[in-house]
Amino acid sequence: MSELDARLLAAHAARDHRALVGLYLEAAEAANNPEAAGFYLTHAYIFALEQNHPAAPDLRARLISEGREPA
Repeated sequence: MSELDARLLAAHAARDHRALVGLYLEAAEAANNPEAAGFYLTHAYIFALEQNHPAAPDLRARLISEGREPA
């Protein structure tokens, strides 16, 4: 298990949804393929929406630009 995976699991266990935004974004950036990156980016966006996180609009814009969210 990678260090990032451990931090993701710990944030889930702690129900630290605000931290999960950044951790899933970090995972998206570190992903080896576009499908994995899209999976992680979508999770970052969902948690951002739940927390009214300021990154939500940028995450949505990125999902749109990658064809993963309708405009």
